[in-house]
Amino acid sequence: MSYKSICTFLNSEDDIGPLLSSASELAMRFDAHLDIVCLGVDVTQSVGFYAGAPAMIYQDALDAARDRADALADGARARMRNANLRWSVETAVVTLGGIATHVGQLTRFADLVVLPPPYGDGRGPQDEITTEAALFDGNAPVLILPQPGAALPAFDRIVLAWNQTDEALDAARAALPLLVAAEMVNVVVIDPPTHGPERSDPGGLLSQMLARHGARPEVSVLARSLPRISEVLQRHMMDQNADLLVMGAYSHSRLRQAILGGTTRDMLESCKSPVLMAR
Repeated sequence: MSYKSICTFLNSEDDIGPLLSSASELAMRFDAHLDIVCLGVDVTQSVGFYAGAPAMIYQDALDAARDRADALADGARARMRNANLRWSVETAVVTLGGIATHVGQLTRFADLVVLPPPYGDGRGPQDEITTEAALFDGNAPVLILPQPGAALPAFDRIVLAWNQTDEALDAARAALPLLVAAEMVNVVVIDPPTHGPERSDPGGLLSQMLARHGARPEVSVLARSLPRISEVLQRHMMDQNADLLVMGAYSHSRLRQAILGGTTRDMLESCKSPVLMAR
């Protein structure tokens, strides 16, 4: 198994250099095709106009979104012109409410989606919606790069968060190309249930599966010694000198309008290392 189709989305000109640099490096590692989608997002229709507003105003807003998408595409093509890999650039004009449908359709056919962090300075609702759509509408694994453009880690030391859920198992399977190539895979289990199916050997069956694929897993069972699971994971990442966290992605509700919640959101807001998520 390998990643042969990697996809990334551009919402901001600030991401053209940093994000494409990291995504290109990852595509070269796996000899993958890199699909670059430049989004021109029209946010005005959902918040700025009342019913019956003149058609000319709506058209001006769409034209502005088209101009933004074209500018992003021009910048992406200029950046990728001499890249030594297979790549393509396309544009799309969407309303804020239409991002999920478009992103979900495209990411359904991607092996991996590479995105910048959805929260923080310079980020907006379109970034969070793009991340959610790739995960929950496209059902694709997503690699979040907290510092796009920085030297892409070798992903030699990986922490895999395991809590026996379908989401965590899907994340482990989605990360197999990276897990197999890593020098160390640390399966971390926090406060395993005393009456669960893995009570006698937390993480044992997962480790067996990974080992059969050629990975070198080890298991750490930790107590929840800090208020948030995300804090325990981040401290463990530092202790292990890990350069990637693999975890399941969760929302507050299975309703599509729900936002990412709990440990998922905490990690994306504060983690300094790349995070690979799947649902």
